[in-house]
Amino acid sequence: MSKKVPFTIREIEHCPECGAELVIRNGALGPFYACSSYPSCHYLRPLKAQVDGHIVKELDGQICPECGLILVLRQGRYGMFIGCSHYPECEHTELINKPDDTSINCPQCQQGKLLQRKSRFGKTFHSCSRYPECQFALNNKPISGECMFCHYPLLVEKRTSKGITLSCASKLCSKQQVNEIEK
Repeated sequence: MSKKVPFTIREIEHCPECGAELVIRNGALGPFYACSSYPSCHYLRPLKAQVDGHIVKELDGQICPECGLILVLRQGRYGMFIGCSHYPECEHTELINKPDDTSINCPQCQQGKLLQRKSRFGKTFHSCSRYPECQFALNNKPISGECMFCHYPLLVEKRTSKGITLSCASKLCSKQQVNEIEK
């Protein structure tokens, strides 16, 4: 009875510069092929082909404001984005989902506006536009209004099992308001 190997045996590849065998090495950015005669030959190649920034679709009628060529939809390392079709020479990019701008003043510093942002995990939150100086942030959608209990100048919209409700944005109060949003 013969034993089956659970993996495929790769074919030996040779370095195009010196002819030595290529070996798989692991680096900070992931695995890559490198020449086995390293100190004398510095040949490297990524293990998998780079698909960062490849074109998904051309956007008809949309023109790049920097160079005048057609804009395209691209798939990149961090998701989909809009970029110029003449990429290495023109580096114009745009976001697909632009954040919502609110006209609500920051209740903490009274100088900045609350902006919608995304965390590194993809969750949406709202924070002050003067970020390093003012570190006010909310996980729920801000609504302009005043708390009827503590008179804090901001309310938040919370989605609960009862429906959408308004609550005080102050962490000290956080009381639910009597008026509920009907949707």
